[in-house]
Amino acid sequence: MVFSTYLFIYYFLPLMLAVYFGLAWIAALAGVSPASVSWIRNAVLLVASYVFYGWWNPWFILLMMTITLVNYGCAWRMSRPSASARQRFQAVTVAVVFSLGSLGVFKYLMFFQTNLNWVLVWWGADALGVIRIVLPVGISFYTFQALSYSIDVYRGTAPPARSLIDFAAYIALYPQLIAGPIVRYHTVSEQLVDRSHTWDKFASGAALFILGLGKKVLLADPMGGVADAAFGAASLTAGDAWFGAVAYAMQIYFDFCGYSDMAVGLGRMIGFEFPKNFDAPYQSDSITDFWRRWHVSLSSFLRDYLYVPLGGNRRGPTRTYVNLLIVMLLGGLWHGAAWTYVAWGLYHGVLLALERAAGKSPIYRFLPRPVRVGTTFVLVLFSWVLFRSVDVPAAVGYLSAMAGSATGVECGFLVAAELYTPTAFAVMATCWLLVFAPVQGHCWTRNITWPKVAIVLPVFGLSLLMMFTQSFSPFLYFQF
Repeated sequence: MVFSTYLFIYYFLPLMLAVYFGLAWIAALAGVSPASVSWIRNAVLLVASYVFYGWWNPWFILLMMTITLVNYGCAWRMSRPSASARQRFQAVTVAVVFSLGSLGVFKYLMFFQTNLNWVLVWWGADALGVIRIVLPVGISFYTFQALSYSIDVYRGTAPPARSLIDFAAYIALYPQLIAGPIVRYHTVSEQLVDRSHTWDKFASGAALFILGLGKKVLLADPMGGVADAAFGAASLTAGDAWFGAVAYAMQIYFDFCGYSDMAVGLGRMIGFEFPKNFDAPYQSDSITDFWRRWHVSLSSFLRDYLYVPLGGNRRGPTRTYVNLLIVMLLGGLWHGAAWTYVAWGLYHGVLLALERAAGKSPIYRFLPRPVRVGTTFVLVLFSWVLFRSVDVPAAVGYLSAMAGSATGVECGFLVAAELYTPTAFAVMATCWLLVFAPVQGHCWTRNITWPKVAIVLPVFGLSLLMMFTQSFSPFLYFQF
């Protein structure tokens, strides 16, 4: 199920909210204890989340249930007073191996088999049969959440879950289940037991959800059409290639940021406060600054559960650079099983290592801030070409077009007709205005006033109307 569909907005969400608040209200009137009311809410949330997730393929629920049970059981074993240090280590090892193993099988087995066949054929041997596996939606996100729980319980930085229902609801939380933000257990452990529900928080969440919907439907999807035309063209002029790359930069930002806003907004509506996932990343003046602002939940996860355990910056400069490369390489692979993602991760790893060698500053640190921001955006833009391209040769070809060395530009007029439309220019201009807005939606919706309502309601109406004219358009990060 997708947030930006009538099925979700007109049916799932109203029904879920009615049952969620209705049953809790009835239970409270019947004199049920607050702890039991909280348990009822989590049970309703769990069932609704399984329905939401199983809408694509009910069988995917079984995998999520299995990962949930394994991590819950391992954490329970670790938290027993009689558990020895060895038993606790064995339990967390089982949780990590099983969770990462499941992710590896479903997400990377085909990639491994395909590349193994390439090596075999290169050596003159026969290729092996490739086992086709359907990738469960959102597996990267809920696997990382399950891992964070087991590791945090092992470290003693998070308490064990009050019940299996609470933990299962945490893993399956439908607002951020499919594409994040990655919510670590210790940040919501208390909220799972006791969270506040107020009209102000509900209104704030509804407003943020609407703004996220507008980012997706009104900005990301139109920019996606421009990017598809550019990246799918047989030939491009340098100007067309740059325009298409910028369009994709806007598409992926407003698509992913829009989903995160909708997820955080939905969370607020049911009493949760999820972490901010984006902080105006295109205002960054260095690549280091960019990764403090882009997909913050993933950046902090990789830092705390991979970079720091590898030694971080505590073992000398050379080891620090190697650790950065390893973390970004694995971060690239986390996004997908393709060499383009590997190249994307290594590209960012090299840039981060170079900035670390210069004292966490870029070589252009002496330039005025607007120039630093522009330079950083161009560097990020090159990486988005790697991210968007179907393979490495296609990425090289597109980057060559941006450099002005493309050939066969006789089709340029046809491509330009798809790129440079009044709608494309209007949406692109709006994107730039919002990218450099002084206040982002996550903070703007903290306090809702009537003037803000006057802005939000037309956005909601226009988004619903636009949904009539668009075909099915899932969020880009669903594939990860």
